[in-house]
Parts: sequence; structure tokens; C-alpha cells
Amino acid sequence: MKAFVTGGTGFVGSHLVEALLARGHQVRCLVRTPAKAAALFGTPGGLELVVGDLEDNAALRRGAADVDHVFHVAGLTGAWRKAELHRVNRGGTERVLAAAASAAPRLARFVHVSTLSAAGPSRRGTPRRESDPDTPVSGYGRSKLAAESAVRAGPVPWTIVRPPSVYGPRDVEFLRLFRLAKLGVVPFTGDPDQELSLVHGRDLAAAILAATAPACTGRTYYACHPEVVSGRTLVSTIARAVNETLGRPMERAPALLAIPSPIAGLALWASGALAALRGRATPLTLDKLPELRAEAWVCSPAALERDTGWRATIALEEGARDTARWYRERGWV
Repeated sequence: MKAFVTGGTGFVGSHLVEALLARGHQVRCLVRTPAKAAALFGTPGGLELVVGDLEDNAALRRGAADVDHVFHVAGLTGAWRKAELHRVNRGGTERVLAAAASAAPRLARFVHVSTLSAAGPSRRGTPRRESDPDTPVSGYGRSKLAAESAVRAGPVPWTIVRPPSVYGPRDVEFLRLFRLAKLGVVPFTGDPDQELSLVHGRDLAAAILAATAPACTGRTYYACHPEVVSGRTLVSTIARAVNETLGRPMERAPALLAIPSPIAGLALWASGALAALRGRATPLTLDKLPELRAEAWVCSPAALERDTGWRATIALEEGARDTARWYRERGWV
């Protein structure tokens, strides 16, 4: 395989690039900062860097030239203005699609990495399946659904992969939860027993590669571990992993500090405003509140398992320990 990867130095993208290189594929990676790619991957012979971003049409065309697979992972998870989410997530996807079209007819597949947020929350005890109607509840989810629509209407063979929350080494979003679990107090809003599907970064990378199978053309899939956990269980599992990594006993589970929705909304608004002032992106904006208040975010991996034989192998207990060790080795927790 000769692959072009956008977002290759991000959390999910870096796991995908590592998986591609480990399997002996040639990888061309769109990067803003070559030094970051070198720090992540070294200088393997199968890796080529293209400097640019999703607004650089010339860089996208260079990246997609003469490849047989395009993996579009890059995107924006949060922004002060919803228009910015659509500009990057849908507009950027349209530009990558246009570049990919220039690689046809050699191009075998355009694999678009989306999110469960594009589908929306599930009902308690009822995992989302691919045939369910999409009902996103956030601007982020709606922007990713719009990007999916562009992919389905595009000129190249495609597959869409929708992961739920992704965790693992290098992730900076779950890092907040690991740090709070270490302190022993975790604030939350909504239901502490919210049901969740999760997937480890390495498992997701394997799922994305599995989705290049011929049977997956023109299909949308959920990629997750089959276990369903509550928010309460997630916190206690992470706390055990952190304490084990620190070599100390966990005498009790972290205290869950309920934050009323109006106060949580104000805190999220302030977080988004501060990030905007600093010129940074964050998923912790007011847009996040409807997602936090949903009763469940659960999906079924059955279709992807059936069509590819892929199975998520890293359960939360193991994955939390793996992630805690990685954070600890780097002084992050």
C-alpha cells in the first residue's frame, strides 16, 4: 500500500502512521511541523513528509499524487464559532477529496475517520448501529456529519469509520481525567452512570486499516471495544491505573463532584472564550454540554467485525494501565 495520511502527527493519526509503517507500507504524511513528525516516528525509509495543512490545495495534491489509499484523519474537535468547525471539518474534507480525485483511477479507497458524535447519542442499553438515523446534538457532531455527506457524494471509493471516545498514549483529552483521578476528585455534569463505548488508539488504527477491505467500500462503520462502561466505572478504572503506576494503594474511588448544568455551561463557555483569545482550539466549549448530558454514547462494532474480522483487543482495564504508564514515564501525571 502507498498511503497519504492527513492528521498523521495527531493522536489518532500517529497511531495509524505507526501501524502502516509496521506493516511495511509506504506512507506520505501531511504535516505542519516536520520536527514533530521526526520526534514521533524518527526517519524511517517508508515515510515521506508533505508540509502543509487542509487549506493548502497544492500540498494536498502533492500528498495524494500516485497513492492508492487516502486516510483523512485531520479535523477540528472544538472551536469558539460553529462556522469554524464547518470550515475545517467539511471544507477541509472537500479539499482532500478533490486532491484524492486527482489520484484516480489508481486510488483504491478514501477512508474518512469521523466520530460517533456525527451520529449522536444512544439510548441506555441500546447500542447505535449503522442503520440508525443520525441525530447529532453538538456543532462538532453536525460538522462531522456534514463532512461525511461530502465523502458520500464525492467522486472516489470511500469508507467511513466512526469511533467513540478514543484514549491511549499521546492523548491529551483523557489526560485531564487521569490527572483528576490522581487528585481523587472528579467533577462531572449529567449522569455519572452515563453509558460509554471506548476504543484504544492502537485498536482504532487497526480498525481503520481493516476498513480498507473490499467489502467495506461505500459503507459506514462503528469501531469500538465491545465492553460498555459507565462514567463512574471509567473514573475508578483510571484511578486504579494511576495509583498502580505511582506504586501506591487506592484506598477508595475518587469522589465525584456534581456540577449543576448552568455552572458547567458557564465554565465551558469560559474555557472556549479563553482558548479563542489564545488562538487555540479546545473541545471544552459550551457546545460540549449536550454531549455531556446525554444518557449514553454506545455503539456496536458488529458490522466491522463481520466484514473484516477485526476485533478490538484492548479492554479498558489494560488500556488504562498502558496509558497511565505512558503518561507517568513522560511526567504528565
